[in-house]
Amino acid sequence: MEYLISTVTGYLLGSFPTAYLLIKKTKGIDITKNGSGNVGAYNSFRVTKSKFIGFIVFMIDFAKGAGSALFMIFLFSNNFTYSALAVFFAVLSHCFNPWLGFKGGRGLATAAGGAAVVFPYLLIVWCILWVIFYLMRKNILFSNIGATILSLLIVYNTVNIGLKYTYPNTDNVSSVIFVSTSVLVIIFIKHTDPLKEWINKQKTKRVIKYD
Repeated sequence: MEYLISTVTGYLLGSFPTAYLLIKKTKGIDITKNGSGNVGAYNSFRVTKSKFIGFIVFMIDFAKGAGSALFMIFLFSNNFTYSALAVFFAVLSHCFNPWLGFKGGRGLATAAGGAAVVFPYLLIVWCILWVIFYLMRKNILFSNIGATILSLLIVYNTVNIGLKYTYPNTDNVSSVIFVSTSVLVIIFIKHTDPLKEWINKQKTKRVIKYD
């Protein structure tokens, strides 16, 4: 029953279509048909040209992940697995939103919110890597993908360090690895289409340059 409650709670909270509802209400714009079509904070900013709206979307999406974890901690105080499972399903339903024809965001804000509660070690590692990659290329997409892939490798190799910073505290390596991997894989999958577009643009630039 605990697994079911965790799954349903995370899935329902994560599926709240923040950007779609907010921008539809305030601007009369369907974000799924504008910009990149991504239902997240960055595309909200691009479509509306409003930093405030982008920030609000980010904070609410962040709260979906954090709220999923905190609610499970409230119900099952000393169990990391239930909290982490709720975070995973919050990210999943945010990225593949059932109310929007399984369109959604890229999961970064929701995953960050959940990680800030249950596994801050992963969030800190990801953020540090993101800054490093951004300084290298000044490209957000490149930074997102690079930080996501390398974070996964680092967590695999330093999981015993990461276990010290889980909340609720756990020594269950399998749960930590499974949830971290699952969330990061979802984020990577949601970045594959823009990655393909970026690669094609780079190829086009090279062709034009050599022509």
